[in-house]
Amino acid sequence: MSWNPAIEPGCPDEVGLDAIETLIVPRARDLGGFEVRRALPAPKRQMVGPFILFDQAGPAELLTGQGVDVRPYPHIGLGTVTYLFRGDFHHRDSTGADQIIRSGELNWMVAGRGVTHSERTSSAARSGPNSLFGIQTWVALPDSHEDMAPMFEHYGQEALPAIVDRGVSVRLILGEAYGEKAPATMYSETFYADVKLDAGSRLPMPDDHEDRGIYIAEGSISIAGQVFEAGRMMVFRPGDRITVAAGGQGARLMILGGATLSGPRYIWWNFVASSKDRIEEAKAEWRAEDWGKGRFDLPIDDRDEYIPLPD
Repeated sequence: MSWNPAIEPGCPDEVGLDAIETLIVPRARDLGGFEVRRALPAPKRQMVGPFILFDQAGPAELLTGQGVDVRPYPHIGLGTVTYLFRGDFHHRDSTGADQIIRSGELNWMVAGRGVTHSERTSSAARSGPNSLFGIQTWVALPDSHEDMAPMFEHYGQEALPAIVDRGVSVRLILGEAYGEKAPATMYSETFYADVKLDAGSRLPMPDDHEDRGIYIAEGSISIAGQVFEAGRMMVFRPGDRITVAAGGQGARLMILGGATLSGPRYIWWNFVASSKDRIEEAKAEWRAEDWGKGRFDLPIDDRDEYIPLPD
């Protein structure tokens, strides 16, 4: 759909709660100093469009010298999306990419047949107290691109399309929505956006995608008179025209979705694939530690350690 802030049709009072196909309460894990909440995959919902993993990291306040250190680890069959509200990550991967990502920017890494990457708080951020709050997602690749060569793209805030209108601010991160198109290279129909809503303002969801979901990162929204607080994901019934209203403190949302893939995906550790055989092959290669001679290598400037294959 093109941007349409009109209340009619599909205002919150006219949409029934049965338009919500799935309500997801994320599972929380303490990673030592900060919390991660995982909304996808969920027991009743593996994917929303091609999105197969959705994690909220933080919010966390870290002391001087503290930060996140995720040692190099592998992926196959997916694209990783890193988008931060606060803080930074120093990304390095086996394509040769070496990039610090800051709030409002996009890191888009496509694993294809295999990639390895690390994520660490930058040295500049560790020089004083620092914050971390952001979202990381995985986008499952269609069958035709599972074996593609890995690649990495980074885009600053200025490169991501923005729509601002009547208390609503939308920054399109991936794909197409509201008549805009984000610059990252996509391999299936997708949309993903960061939305800020002033108190009482209303957001119409894109209505030209098969799967659509909302994750409430901050604040609250109402649908059909029922209030939903931060830390909830709603997946909507296909075809319904949906508009949501922000609560009295406003809201920050991540909206996501797109076309469903041709079949389900298997997930094991950090591997996603259309077949179990692909995962077994990746497990064997990571276990072999034969860096640079198969599908996996270590980042050029982060080779001293890595995360071993789980037992």
